[in-house]
Amino acid sequence: ANNVERATISFILAVSASKTSETAVFLTADAATLCVKGGVDGMAAEGYEPLASLVGAFIENGGKIWLCPACAKAKAITESDLIEGAEIAGAPRTMAFLSSGAKLLA
Repeated sequence: ANNVERATISFILAVSASKTSETAVFLTADAATLCVKGGVDGMAAEGYEPLASLVGAFIENGGKIWLCPACAKAKAITESDLIEGAEIAGAPRTMAFLSSGAKLLA
């Protein structure tokens, strides 16, 4: 919510990647709210597709959203708060994904 345009661009790239490749997004800090039910409702950066549409398309394409466990705890977010396709999964999962040959786009 602090930078809707940055989040939008990230999910535009994620949607594009998820059309042809196994794709995961690792959310931390303020981005934690992006995977909470209703967390992206009404968010749209000027001139861009609404964030809810992009997140939905990403999940539809089989994309995975992994939320940092420490960030979830700090914000009192539990698994039951998350949208479908999101889960609490830490850096070890992300590092294993990268070690298996995944590419990183930051």
